[in-house]
Amino acid sequence: MYQFNYHQPQTIEEARSLYNKSEDGLYLAGGHTLIPSLRQRLSSPSDVIDLSSIAALTGIERQGGVLRIGALTTHDSVATSEAVLGHCSALATLASGIGDAQVRNRGTIGGSIANNDPAADYPAAILGLNATVHTDQRDIQGDNFFSGMFETSLWAGEMVVGISFPSVTAASYVKFPNPASRYATVGVMVARIDDGVRVAITGAASCVFRASAMEDALSSKLSENSLDNVAIDPDTLMSDIHASAEYRAHLCGVMARKAVAGL
Repeated sequence: MYQFNYHQPQTIEEARSLYNKSEDGLYLAGGHTLIPSLRQRLSSPSDVIDLSSIAALTGIERQGGVLRIGALTTHDSVATSEAVLGHCSALATLASGIGDAQVRNRGTIGGSIANNDPAADYPAAILGLNATVHTDQRDIQGDNFFSGMFETSLWAGEMVVGISFPSVTAASYVKFPNPASRYATVGVMVARIDDGVRVAITGAASCVFRASAMEDALSSKLSENSLDNVAIDPDTLMSDIHASAEYRAHLCGVMARKAVAGL
C-alpha cells in the first residue's frame, strides 16, 4: 500500500472537517472495495477517514411507515432485523444473499451504494423500493442517485448517512448469483407500491436500471404471464467472462418472473 494518514473520527462533523482539510481524502466504510484497491495500488489517497466509530451512522428504525437504515449498518444487521423483516422482507432477503458471513458482518449498505458496483444487490433495492438516500448535505431520490458504472450523483466529499425506504404493498428480490463471488449476474427487484409497480435490475448492465416495459406490463396485470411478450434488449447489457449480453437478457426475464411469483 501507499503511505497515507489514517483518521478515526467520532462524529460526522469531524469526518467532514478531516476530509475538507485533506489533500485527497477518502472515506472508509466496510472496506471491501477501498482496502483491496489500496493493496493493489489502484488508489493512493493522502488520507483515509474511517467512519466506523461514528455511532450516528448505524442503526435501523421504523417510524410512521418509513424504514430508515444508517449508512454503516452491516448487511447482516439488515438481513436479521425484525424492523426490516416487518417492513419489507424482500430487503432482508436481498441482504442475506450478499457474499458470505464474513462479508455480511463487515460490509455496509452505505458503502455498497456509494461504490455502485454494477453487480451489487442494494442498488436494485434503492430503485425498486423507491428509497431516498440521505447525505450530510441533502436528500437524493433513489431514481437520481446512480449515474453510471461505479458512479453516483454524490458530490466530492459528500457522505451517505442513511437510507429511507417507504412502505410497499409487496416486494420480491431474486438473483442469479455468480457462484464464486455471489455478486448478481442478474438480480431483479419487483415491488408493488401505491402508484404502480417498480422493476429494478442489477448485474445486467453497466449500472442498475428500471425496466419500464416490465413495469408497464405488470401495472396492467401483476402476473408472470404479463411478461411473456416483454424482453430486455441485449444491446443495452454487458458481456464479460461470466455471461454474454444475450444470456443476461434471458436471465432478466427469468428472474423477473421468479420475483413476481414471490410477491
